[in-house]
Amino acid sequence: MATTQEQQETGWQIYLRLLKYLKPLLPAFAISIVGFMIFAATTPGQAKLLELLVDAIENKDHNARYWIPPAIAGLYLIRGVGTFLGSYFMAMVGTRIVTTLRTEIFSHLMRLPVNYYDEQNSGQIIARTVFNTGMVTGAATDAIRTLIREGFTVIGLLAYAFYLNWKMSLIFFAVAPFIGLIVVNVGKRLRKLSTKVQDSVAEITQVCSEAIVGNRMVKTFLGEERETERFVNVNEKNYKQQMKMVKIQALNTPVMQLIIVAAMGVIVFLILAPEFLSEMTTGQYVAYITTIGLIPKPVRQLSGVNAMIQKGIAAAINIFAMLDLPTERNTGTKRVESLRGEIEVSGLSFGYNPETPALRDINFSAKPGQVTALVGRSGSGKSTLASLIARFYDYEVGEIRVDGVDIRDYDLYDYRSQLGIVTQNVVLFNDTIANNIAYGCNAAFGDMEAIRRAADAAHATGFIESLPEGFETMVGESGVKLSGGQRQRIAIARTLLKNTPLLVLDEATSALDNESERAIQTALTEFMKNRTTLVIAHRLSTIVNADQILVMDGGEIVERGTHAELLEQKGYYSTLYEQGFEE
Repeated sequence: MATTQEQQETGWQIYLRLLKYLKPLLPAFAISIVGFMIFAATTPGQAKLLELLVDAIENKDHNARYWIPPAIAGLYLIRGVGTFLGSYFMAMVGTRIVTTLRTEIFSHLMRLPVNYYDEQNSGQIIARTVFNTGMVTGAATDAIRTLIREGFTVIGLLAYAFYLNWKMSLIFFAVAPFIGLIVVNVGKRLRKLSTKVQDSVAEITQVCSEAIVGNRMVKTFLGEERETERFVNVNEKNYKQQMKMVKIQALNTPVMQLIIVAAMGVIVFLILAPEFLSEMTTGQYVAYITTIGLIPKPVRQLSGVNAMIQKGIAAAINIFAMLDLPTERNTGTKRVESLRGEIEVSGLSFGYNPETPALRDINFSAKPGQVTALVGRSGSGKSTLASLIARFYDYEVGEIRVDGVDIRDYDLYDYRSQLGIVTQNVVLFNDTIANNIAYGCNAAFGDMEAIRRAADAAHATGFIESLPEGFETMVGESGVKLSGGQRQRIAIARTLLKNTPLLVLDEATSALDNESERAIQTALTEFMKNRTTLVIAHRLSTIVNADQILVMDGGEIVERGTHAELLEQKGYYSTLYEQGFEE
């Protein structure tokens, strides 16, 4: 386990890495710094004008009325300009950093391997993308803004105080070590608590997302109270963590102010001592007391800077941990524009974890134009095999060759461009029907003629044109506005439009009625000519005409042959046929 010192160094390394996002924004950042420095310079200027005003009153200098009021107005005009420049350009920097980080995170997420999504919950991913990036802004810009503006203000006030009376001002150096000790100890605690707060926000997002996406199931099984209870529990956990942070921050500020005020009390005591009373004019005394009276406010705000930085570091640790994850391995160098689609699988074994292999010594071949059906009970390895052919996972034992080349030697994106997949779990985006059909083929976006042909082939045009907005109908989140069969037809149309030499159909017609299935099977049969097709199905109609059937059980191929050949063997396939295939 890392030592405290190592953890602190790691935290500052993370913070420095975060500050690298400022580089493209240095001009705007520099303007904001100048603005805050102007603001800071005007604060001791207020004390100086007060000194001049008191001395003018004491000396009965009537001419001062002609220049002191304009000087005050001018001072606050300059102060306002500085405030605007600092606040506006720092906000620009902060907003741009958040935008850049979110884009970088999302782009990286799109390139992470499938197993990352298998292991993470969506709540954590969304929280890091949305919530954590906002907290990072506090560390990258809000903290810097406060540090520069209030820091220069304190420096300016102390400099002016030393100018007026350096002996009394030495008192402030005596309290500096105590303030530093508080900052260090509070910072460590705040970072730990901030990490817990961010984790609890991820849990809230997860529970909320699951309940919203699964709202129909919740209603069906009367789970409203259970889901509300789950949300209350995680929400309460977040509340407790938040209040722990608030307590530390609330104690931090008055303690630091108390130290500053104690130093000011000593200074006031000295000011009233007879040996000091003759050293300054009345105006200087008033200016000095005003100056030291202005110090606690910026010090109080500076005390919150550490909290902002620690929250940002905790958020950045999570963000950079995700950004540092390796993307999908694309070690293949062979570029390809078109494949014939001949598949050879030899000695293939694979497991999601070493203890329980999902596939054992798989061997088969499939030629272009052939349909290979995968049959077996749930958990037999059918979908895993299809996922490996799609390169969703990397295998270490055995080979999958397409057109005589190991698929790992192909450029990943070139290879996937040659692959079409239709699954029973259809994914549609909250977009128009036309754009969902064209999703897999960028060249087809806006090409309504091509989109319509694909919809015709998938027997989807009829229901699409019956909708009020036709192909421009928004399907809703996950296609919620459409029936299961309608979503399935759009998914089939999308794959038909992509027009690939390799085709994987994983229960592609499971949501369709028998009549619709027969119509689409006819279209698919025509489409599958000269293509290599892998079919995972439980319906006899999608299996019976396959060129070869691979019967799987426990991750192994236990039988193979045509439908008629397997029935003659009266083995495992025959049993499955008798139990569930007959229609």
